[in-house]
Amino acid sequence: MNDAGRLHDRLDQSTVPLVDALQHCANRENAAFYTPGHKRGQGITHRHKQLFGKTVFRADLPELPELDNLFAPEGVILQAQQLAAAAFGAEQTWFIANGSTCGVEAAILATCGPSDKLVLPRNVHSSAVSGLILSGAVPVFIQPTYSPEWDISLDISPDKIEAALAEHPDAKAVLVVSPTYQGICSNLSIIAQIAHSHRVPLIVDEAHGAHFAFHPDLPACALSAGADIAIQSTHKVLSAFTQASMLHLQGDRINRTRLSQSLQLTQSTSPSYLLLGSLDAARYQMATAGETLMSKTLGIANQARQAVQQLSKLKVLDSDDRTRLSLNVSSLGITGFDADEFLHTECDITCELPTLHTLTFIISLGNTRSDIHQLVKGLAKLSEHPHRSSAPDQIKIDFPRSHISISPLSPRQAFFAPRAPLPLKKAIGQTCAETITTYPPGIPVLLPGETITASAIDYLQATHKAGGIVTGNSDPTLATLLTITD
Repeated sequence: MNDAGRLHDRLDQSTVPLVDALQHCANRENAAFYTPGHKRGQGITHRHKQLFGKTVFRADLPELPELDNLFAPEGVILQAQQLAAAAFGAEQTWFIANGSTCGVEAAILATCGPSDKLVLPRNVHSSAVSGLILSGAVPVFIQPTYSPEWDISLDISPDKIEAALAEHPDAKAVLVVSPTYQGICSNLSIIAQIAHSHRVPLIVDEAHGAHFAFHPDLPACALSAGADIAIQSTHKVLSAFTQASMLHLQGDRINRTRLSQSLQLTQSTSPSYLLLGSLDAARYQMATAGETLMSKTLGIANQARQAVQQLSKLKVLDSDDRTRLSLNVSSLGITGFDADEFLHTECDITCELPTLHTLTFIISLGNTRSDIHQLVKGLAKLSEHPHRSSAPDQIKIDFPRSHISISPLSPRQAFFAPRAPLPLKKAIGQTCAETITTYPPGIPVLLPGETITASAIDYLQATHKAGGIVTGNSDPTLATLLTITD
């Protein structure tokens, strides 16, 4: 057993060191001559109190001596991170107050420098593109399995990882997204073996899988499958505040000092202790009652899935993570955006992710059987309601046809290159200069350095027209795109 394992065995998961210290400081009466400006709630307005209450402001504190420092932890933050590492199966864990976005960026910065190659799937989150721009790394894109029936990316074939590393033996790391937004998992055990056989680390964007370690009926978590780094959005499916995430590490393939420095580069120098404290509390909850909570969550998720499968007009995706419920609404003759609006306005139900053809719902430990009853009732109403046809023909983005591809310019080169707007038709065939994403899920349709295709433009226009959110484009009307001029 290594030193981390021996330490983990001595830890008491019923303790909450950071929460306790934060509570002590919040309740202490003292004259505050430090940030933030509201001075423990003394400077807030009645509008603050109406929405937030007053108590939360007393805990909105900076790096007081009792509260440790996120970037040089020696006290309660270090203790809370050690408890989290033990609970989630890591050798070392870092708390993140800037979301999994900065965790992905830091993982890339820790493994890749300018001109280094990173093997990753084309359906990565936009944060990976930011990491490529910041690091100067060159992406070696592989194409995930595609489902034409669902118009979504599925898993990553280990064979494609093997082929990419064989073709690019100088690659520095592999990055994989697992699970996807829809709860589809890749075979991480095989992928980890392949990466390690080529002497490179495996980074897993596990933003949607923070709950996997706490129930045997859930997919195996990335660390147990052999990943070197796993980045998890603790807020997405567990009980931490929005933007609170964790980065977990094991093994010796990653330079830990460089990773710590990379996290310091990508995080705020004034991290919110409300977020950090919520990570400590969420860890405590899962470490002491995780399997019970996940059993309840899986129970109501299965109840929802079985009930929705009885609605003949809606197709249910067979996902690896059963807490994700994805439906294809194409047979109703409407878009997922129309279905989402109907459910939101007519049934008081809001999904996580609408797309042109689908809806995805996240069922977590915070949901109740009453929620499931309301969801099934709303979907039945949606299924039987007469709709005016609005669904577009299926549009598949024509990413590079080869299974392995490198863009004409790296994202960093394209980001800093001269650029100019072009009308859409003239932009086809040119090199893109911006990251354009439908959000959620945050997967770039176009990214800097990539050749602009007609199908990508068609997809963006169809999403925009249907009411979806398109971000990153300098022209909000989508009449023009920024392209590289030289």
